[in-house]
Amino acid sequence: MRIAQKTEEAGLDVFAIGEHHRPDFLVSSPAVVLGAAAARTKRIRLSSAVTVLSSDDPVRIFQQFAEVDLLSGGRAEIMAGRGSFTESFALFGYDLDDYDELYAEKLELLLQIRDQVHVTWSGRHRASLNDAGVWPRPVQDPLPVWVAVGGTAQSVVRAGVLGLPLTIAIIGGQPDRFVQLVELYREAARRADHDPASMAVAINTHAFVAETSAQADAAFAAPYLAMMNRIGRERGWPPSGPDAYQALRSPRGALAVGSPQQVAEKLLYEHELFGHQRYIAQMSVGAVSHRDVLRSIELFGTEVAPLVRAEVARREADASVEPRAVELAE
Repeated sequence: MRIAQKTEEAGLDVFAIGEHHRPDFLVSSPAVVLGAAAARTKRIRLSSAVTVLSSDDPVRIFQQFAEVDLLSGGRAEIMAGRGSFTESFALFGYDLDDYDELYAEKLELLLQIRDQVHVTWSGRHRASLNDAGVWPRPVQDPLPVWVAVGGTAQSVVRAGVLGLPLTIAIIGGQPDRFVQLVELYREAARRADHDPASMAVAINTHAFVAETSAQADAAFAAPYLAMMNRIGRERGWPPSGPDAYQALRSPRGALAVGSPQQVAEKLLYEHELFGHQRYIAQMSVGAVSHRDVLRSIELFGTEVAPLVRAEVARREADASVEPRAVELAE
């Protein structure tokens, strides 16, 4: 709750929290946490990052986030994804062989519920609905639903065809390798008769800000590497060390870590690549000190965000493009 409050106090736009079913992550129900955050904040938007749609029920997801929307006065969002972990499939009785079919079917139902109070629907992985009323209804109409992806071409095409905003998680390597996915998304939208210019794109990376580059590394590097290596052992990845970390936080790497100026430069570099409207910084990575996370959020909101917003506005003005708001989130 303190992180949510600090995010708002720092002048940022979005507080987003993930869904996990593991011992090394705290939150298994984003809607519960966001409901609590709704009571402690006044302005900031409240989103999942992500809701694991494939292993949950779209009716309950909609009801829960409609409740958060009512509690917050119209500030809730759903980022619907398949998640970076798979524990929830076995927990809730789903077969990983149905991985993509589950997501496609449940996204279809979620959007239908969003658009209609009474729903008639049938599919393979859930009981049919026949003129079923789904309440409560949210303040926002429609309730925002983003498609969140980790790099699958099929997923970005789906988002483009449906005309939904897109979030891309860049958790390793170099951001420029994701440019073709954003281009594919916009082309899919165009072919489906949606205006790509009206469809928002968000980029999510690990990030951390301190007064100096050395202070950022001292607070962030060891917990980050410990977490990534723990996950890597589960997935058969080679171990990462200081050299890999330094490559990731280099000017063209995926990590936005360093002083306020360095992090602003990284975000502006990514904006040159993607022209996106929202950037999400995942700062609570591994066992990073809570005090250091709060300070990072403060610096991100008070020093990084103003630099980024001003420079994006200047570039768009120079290009004679109508400026679009740039949202920054923790």
